[in-house]
Amino acid sequence: MAARYGNDGGGLPSAVVDCALYENGKRIPGQVNLGRILERIDPEAGRFAWIGLYEPSEAQLQEVAEAFGLHPLAVEDAVHAHQRPKLERYGDMLFLVLKTIVYVDHDQVTATSEIVDTGEIMVFAGPGYAITVRHGSAPSLDGVRQQLQGDPRQLGCGPAAVLHAVADMVVDRYLDVADAFAGDVDTLESEVFSPDRPVDAGRIYQLKRELLEFKRAVMPLAPALQRLSEGSVPQIPKDVATYFRDVADHHHRVSEQILSFDELITGMLGASIAQLGVQQNADMRRISAWAALVAVPTMIVGVYGMNFDHMPELRSPYGYPAVWILIVTACTVIYRALRRNKWL
Repeated sequence: MAARYGNDGGGLPSAVVDCALYENGKRIPGQVNLGRILERIDPEAGRFAWIGLYEPSEAQLQEVAEAFGLHPLAVEDAVHAHQRPKLERYGDMLFLVLKTIVYVDHDQVTATSEIVDTGEIMVFAGPGYAITVRHGSAPSLDGVRQQLQGDPRQLGCGPAAVLHAVADMVVDRYLDVADAFAGDVDTLESEVFSPDRPVDAGRIYQLKRELLEFKRAVMPLAPALQRLSEGSVPQIPKDVATYFRDVADHHHRVSEQILSFDELITGMLGASIAQLGVQQNADMRRISAWAALVAVPTMIVGVYGMNFDHMPELRSPYGYPAVWILIVTACTVIYRALRRNKWL
């Protein structure tokens, strides 16, 4: 539940999860009044504000934007969400969009299973402030805040430290989801190549669709992390840029896992379709074999069922047993031939 902070009568508090002032890496105790927070910010003295919001309305975010001078395009993206991961620079402000991934527990993959769920975290980082905006299933940042507050040296780097901590948390969760996703891939792969009936292709296709959603959340983030880790962004101190290299390395590892999953699932889909074709061919051969067996007695009975007068076998005392011997012998020979050729 969102915490409430003083705001001089504004409508913002319902969206505020946490709001705090930090000086030299330590949280300043006491209640923070959002209406007067700018008066207490002093980047040169190492004092900055970190405001956490969850699904704010346009009016609520606009109130913060006017107070901190956030760029209108970035504010629009933060309100409407559904953005691709990206890093944009507006003057002395950085705007980072991150897609979060949550693994959805399930017994097994079906044609309608939801395997991953996405959310979004936007981070505004500028002189004296860090503003985080969460949407959807994006996880809480309480743990990130507590971790940073336990490391005053890192938090002393200011808003850049918040930017790194949030990105690091999101990418680490990518690794956790990738490990869980690998279990689904391995399970389905073992089923595809088992001697039992072929796996429903719908299950494999659903796994591929969920992987695509995972891929869309992860892959576009690479250029942003590369810029942040190279030290080419003025707002990111070199010490923090070094930490971003570790985040970029983890991201690269997840990206490689996703690509390998994609290849495996594509191979499984092809194998499943091939197995289905083989099974259909085997079924058709079996049907054709039984049809051949049935055709022999049908033909013989059909000949003697024409009731012509000049058919000597009809009046022979040995005609009836002879026909049965002929039918049984012919069927036996054909059956053994089909069994020998593995049609039955």
